[in-house]
Amino acid sequence: MVRKFKYSVSCQSGNLDTLKAFLTNKRAFLLRLLENPNLLEHEKFTELLWAVFHLTEELEYRKDFALCPDSDLNHIAGDVRRAYVILISEWLEYIRHLKNNYPYLFSLASRINPFDENASPIVK
Repeated sequence: MVRKFKYSVSCQSGNLDTLKAFLTNKRAFLLRLLENPNLLEHEKFTELLWAVFHLTEELEYRKDFALCPDSDLNHIAGDVRRAYVILISEWLEYIRHLKNNYPYLFSLASRINPFDENASPIVK
């Protein structure tokens, strides 16, 4: 069963400067991923990389987000949403793969779930 979720992204309340710095700092790592032919065989992962590269470029071209009009912030929010939705989908596929093939890795990955603010590696 495929579930559809409604979600929204607001760049007015987010910290785009922090996101910009983070993505810019990870550019070399992302380029190495893009150069890996094994990863490029996975179409959805490649789509994720391109979405993140596009978002990074959009952020880098803007010097002061406080000066951006709402229309521009909405455009950036769409870019964030695109990358985030693909990222979630890929993470879920990864977790499914771990659960089916590597239960010991799945155990840790599920405990440190990046989507759970209360996640902890401690086994309870």
